[in-house]
Amino acid sequence: MKPIFVLAMLAFAPVQSPAQNQPDVEYPVLAIGAPAPPFSLPGVDGKTHKLSDYAKAKVLAVVFQCNTCPVSQLYEARIEKLYRDYRNKGVAVVAINPNRPDATRLDEQAYSDVSDSLDDMKIRAEYRHLDYSYLYDGDKQAAAMKYGPTATPQIFIFDKDRKLRYDGRIDDNLRESMVKSQDARSAIEALLAGESVLAALPGAGCSIKWAAKSAGVAEAAAREDAAPVTVTEAGADELKKLRANPAGKMLLVNFWATWCGPCVGEFPDLIATYRMYRNRGFDLVTVSENEPAEKAGVLKFLERQHASSGNLVFATSDTSALQEAFDHNMGAAVPFTVVLDANGDVVYQEEGALDILAVRRAILASLPDDKEYPGMQAYWSAELKN
Repeated sequence: MKPIFVLAMLAFAPVQSPAQNQPDVEYPVLAIGAPAPPFSLPGVDGKTHKLSDYAKAKVLAVVFQCNTCPVSQLYEARIEKLYRDYRNKGVAVVAINPNRPDATRLDEQAYSDVSDSLDDMKIRAEYRHLDYSYLYDGDKQAAAMKYGPTATPQIFIFDKDRKLRYDGRIDDNLRESMVKSQDARSAIEALLAGESVLAALPGAGCSIKWAAKSAGVAEAAAREDAAPVTVTEAGADELKKLRANPAGKMLLVNFWATWCGPCVGEFPDLIATYRMYRNRGFDLVTVSENEPAEKAGVLKFLERQHASSGNLVFATSDTSALQEAFDHNMGAAVPFTVVLDANGDVVYQEEGALDILAVRRAILASLPDDKEYPGMQAYWSAELKN
């Protein structure tokens, strides 16, 4: 009999960052030795995927991951490598997003350009060139309840008889360059070699966004919507100061007007973006090019949009002079959007209708790393170069 390959039953001190807002586990984690629970879920490829579709695989790896978790993001490329390295060796790699999109607050999307909806999963898979099966479980969370993941990412590895032989972390470090223990790969290699694996290594990541969290998300949104909304008149001096960005934060400035259809249409995305990133040293200032006499109407519009960010309205009717005061390179049309880094340098600029994904990716590529999630700036910067 070949030797037993044991990775677990040992205490493990996570070297990765702890799960965000980690709740009590609501569903038991699938036990080592248990059979793989069946699933039938839509994928980003437009097809429905079932457990039986992978019956011919010698080894099946089911990874619970999502779009919004920064830890999941940092593991996307590693999951892709697992898929590519083992797809011709009889190993199937399937990823499942367990999160309810309406159970995630906007500030919990501070490291993402999109949410956890199926449509947004398709956007992420295309943007990051993910070839492995990526399935959506967010509506009913039926698969997540059966498998019981406690964080994203978390991998479950099954043998040819579809008995669970490994559960937990993919490796031992958020920083890929510092990984010392390739736990998931070792388990796969052992199973392919006919060795017995019994392993459960807890990892770290972001909490599962179970449906029960939806009520809290709605309450948080209501508090945001209740925040006071103001608008202040701005002349040439105020606009020059705004362009210099003296606050030392990343700043998005959007020039708009109530009579501009594209401006009005993209406004909700701007407010959502503000709420997503503002806890990471990001700010938003909107500048209305309406006539000063229209200030009351501007305020009413801003109140309907719950625009509790900074809001300005032109103090004079000399539109050209005020645009020039902000930046002589600014176009004459609205909407006009510019993103400035903490030093006042332009990292994104757009005249006309906004590409909100491009804006968010530019922001994410420029926001500095923090100690909890090192490598996020590189993650977004690398993609922007493609």
